[in-house]
Amino acid sequence: MRRGLKYVPPALLLLALLELTVFVLVGRGVGFGFAVLLVFAASLLGLVLLRREGMRAWRGFRAAVESGQPPGRQVTDGLVGLLGALLLALPGLVSGVVGLLLLVPPLRRLAGAGVRRATERRVSSMVAGDLFGPRRVRVRRGAPQPTPPPQQPPVTEPGRAIEGEIVEPGR
Repeated sequence: MRRGLKYVPPALLLLALLELTVFVLVGRGVGFGFAVLLVFAASLLGLVLLRREGMRAWRGFRAAVESGQPPGRQVTDGLVGLLGALLLALPGLVSGVVGLLLLVPPLRRLAGAGVRRATERRVSSMVAGDLFGPRRVRVRRGAPQPTPPPQQPPVTEPGRAIEGEIVEPGR
């Protein structure tokens, strides 16, 4: 986890440069006034959706807990929706487009599945089971794979030690 943190400042710098470049290109194409209006409208929409997605995530989490089902799917769906609304609320055209894409249902499910897989890899299987319920495992049918023959213990001379034991003659 800490290894990845060293890439955050350069990534933020590249994102800022990308946002600025896209803004200038869009401004040249459609006019800077319209580009500023577009960024402002996207940020306003993101702020409105941030509240809606937050309430939706909370209701889904509470409904899952009250019904006794694992809340992981509702939590990941809510987190992806909140991230999309937050990216849309940030001033910028690139972040707005990414945020808008995260709010489209098929892409939201895809991103939620990625979040679930990443979470399942990082937590114990017991915690993952509590969060997301039992895992579905695909079993492929086919010819069984041959198992390797068991390894024979090494043969030693009498009186010589193996892994802390002494082999005596006649035993």
